[in-house]
Amino acid sequence: MYWSAPPAAVPLRTAASGSTGPTSLDEATQKATNAADWIQANWGTWLTSGLQIILIIVIAVVLRHVIRRTITKLIERMNRTAAAAQNTALGGLLVNAERRRQRSEAIGSVLRSVASFVIMGTAALTVLSVLQINLAPLLASAGVAGVAIGFGARNLVTDFLSGVFMILEDQYGVGDEIDAGVATGTVIEVGLRVTKLRGANGAIWYIRNGEVKRIGNLSQGWSTASVDVLVAADQDLARARAVITEAGEAMSKAEPWNELLWEPVEVLGLSEVSVDTVTIGVSAKTMPGRAAGVERELRWRIKHALDAAGIPLAPRPAPGEEEAAPIDPAATMAAPSALGNPASPQSEATTPIPPPQLGK
Repeated sequence: MYWSAPPAAVPLRTAASGSTGPTSLDEATQKATNAADWIQANWGTWLTSGLQIILIIVIAVVLRHVIRRTITKLIERMNRTAAAAQNTALGGLLVNAERRRQRSEAIGSVLRSVASFVIMGTAALTVLSVLQINLAPLLASAGVAGVAIGFGARNLVTDFLSGVFMILEDQYGVGDEIDAGVATGTVIEVGLRVTKLRGANGAIWYIRNGEVKRIGNLSQGWSTASVDVLVAADQDLARARAVITEAGEAMSKAEPWNELLWEPVEVLGLSEVSVDTVTIGVSAKTMPGRAAGVERELRWRIKHALDAAGIPLAPRPAPGEEEAAPIDPAATMAAPSALGNPASPQSEATTPIPPPQLGK
């Protein structure tokens, strides 16, 4: 867009006072004519540029609305598919609707923000180019400002990028029991910057995604319920093993443990042997995230089964308790020394010298 220069102003003075102003009707008419000619020469350029700017803005707004609406529809369709799969028998075990919903909403939010930034940023640069504004200084200033902001907000950028990859890779979701290193608990919300966990004591932990170096997900695949049974060493171990196996079989047939136990309860054998007690290891593969409840129920049933069979449980030693070592009588006796004999040269050498008696 090129504009012609306006006509030069002609200084007009009155003859009497010397103030600026038209001296005659012809000069005022000439000035108005020059302004009209300048407007007539440039109005086509103005109209063209204005229509271009309006068209660019309209296209950007419409394109932004269409893309954002498309992304929203796609996310809603994903959520409906997950909800429909959860209503089936197998899908209820494999699909977590809330986890899927939060994951899709987070991805949709990122995509909508990126689309809006790209479209509106491109439209703004195009409008500036139509107005014949030099973009080189603006882009250079924006680059310097971006570098400064990047250094100042590097932790925020790290948290954001880590959150995006955690969601895309589906490392964990709502309802999962995870060990994040700095905290352990149940995930109640997954965000792009922070993750919220509820600990065992009810505390809510806010963990920045950029600070998480490792994730241990206890709710994916399957879990293992492990129970140690202490029995006196003089008991019949074969009978104790049969009683524990029978208790595990009865538990695997009862509701709701038959759904939580994915394999039969297995007696692993002796994990520890001492003088007075032996430790029998019991293990079972369970539904992910349900190992703690299965362990408590398994201990309950094993205790009742052993009591009914007359097999007492051995007391568990207190932490740090160890058998006292026999005291050596010679340990309290001092080693022989030459200083013990007052007549020895060593003892005489250590005798203090008496002070001299000075006469008056």
